[in-house]
Amino acid sequence: MPNKKSAIKRVRQNERRRIRNRAKRSDMRTAVKKARLAVETGNLENIDQLVADAHRRLGKAAKTNLVKKETAARHISRLMKAVNKARAAAAAKAEAAPAS
Repeated sequence: MPNKKSAIKRVRQNERRRIRNRAKRSDMRTAVKKARLAVETGNLENIDQLVADAHRRLGKAAKTNLVKKETAARHISRLMKAVNKARAAAAAKAEAAPAS
């Protein structure tokens, strides 16, 4: 346990920040997971909202140095790539269905 007043305050600050960062990181991961799950299951009805939420949370996490900017950009890029692939597959499936 620290003895100096400034060190004691720093311990309190670090604990508050740790709890806040942990909650933000959890929210970010949950949002990304929900968007990925919607893409994998082919649930394209509310995919725009889920992807926008994940994008926003990743951006905020990068802005506050919770994750590195490059890491957030990579996650966003891969998520959008998966969404576009799922939309293209759904469009091809819809286009092929009436013809047969």
